[in-house]
Amino acid sequence: MILLPYKKFIFNRTEFAGSLADLGTILPLAGGMIAANGLEPAGIFFTVGLYYLLSGLHFGVTIPVQPMKLIAAYAIAMGYDAGVVSSSALLMGTLLLFIGVTGIVQLIVKYIPRSVVRGIQVSAGILLAIEGVRFILGITEFQAIKAEPYLAVQHVGPIPIGIILGIIAVALTLFFLNNKKIPAALVVIFGGLLAGIVLGVHDGLYRIEFFHLPRVLPFAIPSPDILLVALVSLVLPQIPLSLGNSVISTPDLSKEYFGENAKKVTPKSISISMGLANIAVFFFGGMPLCHGSGGLAAHYRFGSRTAGTNIMIGSIFLVLALLLGEHILAVINLLPLSVLGVLLTFAGIELSLMIKDIKEHSDLFVVFAMIAVTLAANLAPALVIGLILSYIMGKKKFQL
Repeated sequence: MILLPYKKFIFNRTEFAGSLADLGTILPLAGGMIAANGLEPAGIFFTVGLYYLLSGLHFGVTIPVQPMKLIAAYAIAMGYDAGVVSSSALLMGTLLLFIGVTGIVQLIVKYIPRSVVRGIQVSAGILLAIEGVRFILGITEFQAIKAEPYLAVQHVGPIPIGIILGIIAVALTLFFLNNKKIPAALVVIFGGLLAGIVLGVHDGLYRIEFFHLPRVLPFAIPSPDILLVALVSLVLPQIPLSLGNSVISTPDLSKEYFGENAKKVTPKSISISMGLANIAVFFFGGMPLCHGSGGLAAHYRFGSRTAGTNIMIGSIFLVLALLLGEHILAVINLLPLSVLGVLLTFAGIELSLMIKDIKEHSDLFVVFAMIAVTLAANLAPALVIGLILSYIMGKKKFQL
């Protein structure tokens, strides 16, 4: 926990390193939704950058910005067009804004036990770590054809290049993890970029055109049919996950990390923030966004301690979006997926360590039951199971 006095904005290499730590979540999902769903790169990265900036300025501490993972995963897997994905952002934004402004979210959170909060955090952390390892091994959906689709070299002898780069990145991360002068994330990210420059196919890198603005309402006003598909297929499964992993978990984790300095980070403010952001996402054609606790763990693990992190990464995304537009992927694809996987793995481990304050046998039972359900299905039913078990065992209500 940070000790007072607290500076809201610090701009140094440690904060910068922390600002890059969640790229392992943002970039693969953004790339997948551009390729599979037809979302516009300029709209995606403009809204991500703007949301990072405004969130940092408002909350005054490091605050994460991530894709809504269940919507992203389902949309990519099912190949929904951009209009359906955009509509899901509008519906999620409206719902979150409503429950935040009316105070309904406070009633929801009032009856969430700490064991369930920890179950959400640990389950999300394990999922992040597993996905990170899958990126290193080259077995994710994004790597179905090639383990490293943007590298010209795929193997060194019989060993996949992604595994080699992943092992090197893990070694560098462990070596520099507690180094105050040379942050681990900077070494890993810039080492990955160097590998991409030397070994990459550089697809589209020589056709870059500069200066672009995101289009307003690029996918038009959705029809009732499109809204219904978005509601049933994307929004309803995402609601419990967003409530658990963002609205409930992120304020709790923020207080663990930043103490009283995170007083603005409450379930109500997070709900309103996500609501407004996703309505803006609808208008600019981006991807649905949240304040996921896994992102906060990633930023904190690699050095973020102030809202300076948000200003730096937000500015980077905004400049790239406005400068490069649809060509932004040519630069982003220089980063090998296995390197992003290493960041994801360490972020997941950091989030999973939140289990350390759970001591009672009944609370541990709830946490591990939620982990089991998460691994078998996903976080949404795990939240429901956790609540049922917690109240069967007679746990008292918990208020953030």
